[in-house]
Amino acid sequence: MEELEKLKLELKSLNSEYAKIKEVPAEKRGEFGRELNAKKNAILERIKKAEEALLDADVVPLDITAPCSSNEPLPEVYSVFEGSEHPLMTELDRVTEIYQLMGFDVVESRQLDDEFHMFDSLNFAKEHPARDGYDTFRTEEGLIPPAHTSTMQHRVLKAYKHNLDEGKDIAVVVPGRVYRNEDVDATHEHTFYQCEGVFVSKDCTLGNMLGILREFFEKYYEQKLNIRTQPGYFPFTEPSLEFMIEKPKSLGGKKGDFLEMLGCGMIHPNVLKMAGIDPTKYHGFAWGGGIDRLVMLRYGLKDVRHFESGNLNFLKEF
Repeated sequence: MEELEKLKLELKSLNSEYAKIKEVPAEKRGEFGRELNAKKNAILERIKKAEEALLDADVVPLDITAPCSSNEPLPEVYSVFEGSEHPLMTELDRVTEIYQLMGFDVVESRQLDDEFHMFDSLNFAKEHPARDGYDTFRTEEGLIPPAHTSTMQHRVLKAYKHNLDEGKDIAVVVPGRVYRNEDVDATHEHTFYQCEGVFVSKDCTLGNMLGILREFFEKYYEQKLNIRTQPGYFPFTEPSLEFMIEKPKSLGGKKGDFLEMLGCGMIHPNVLKMAGIDPTKYHGFAWGGGIDRLVMLRYGLKDVRHFESGNLNFLKEF
């Protein structure tokens, strides 16, 4: 390496020699130029051989981010920070674990999807405004980063339809990342996580769904909770509900304070039909809610933008 650097300096010094050509008598300039070119070519040849020798040598890669070389001890001024699991991933594991204890399978969502699974399979009307670009991201190829984990409902129903044929229920939760065309602020993000739930059997009711959701939130917040619902609207459920829980004491809640946590309802007959399930024989319910909000409530966080910021000071707190 040192020899190569010396040769490059030697080559650079020839520039000053070339500048002297105008000072050489006219009759000698040709010979002077030929000698300089010969020197230059000789140096270039030596540089080429030196570079080839380096390529053939067993050189240890240099990590420019390291505080010292690989065979030197770490200076005392440096402390090694071991990474930790992202708080969203920690809570997502906790959420799926609770559902698994209730007998649900877990299927991961997708990062990109298509028009059929995003809208058609979920009973969205052709003129529904959610199909417009201002409400939903799209790639140049026409693919859609899913705006909700409900895009997996059709796949889950088809993949687990054999359960019904075998006399068993469909019980699946689907965690995943979703994307919305949102104006980002302390309570809104364009990228966040959801968890979808799908259940189908011969005789399930809204009461079964509310019991499952109540059980989940009581396990999650480790206390008894009152629940409340109000009418909602989703094309893929009928009836549709907004599900609320009484604000947990751990979050400073008082009796009568309710928080809206997710949307839910009985799976629309058209959605079951699209998956090849007879809605006159089987019934189902589904729900979907954000994971980010659960984490914010659990830890008293005020700004959802922390999760996607990559701020190490924030992440070190977990």
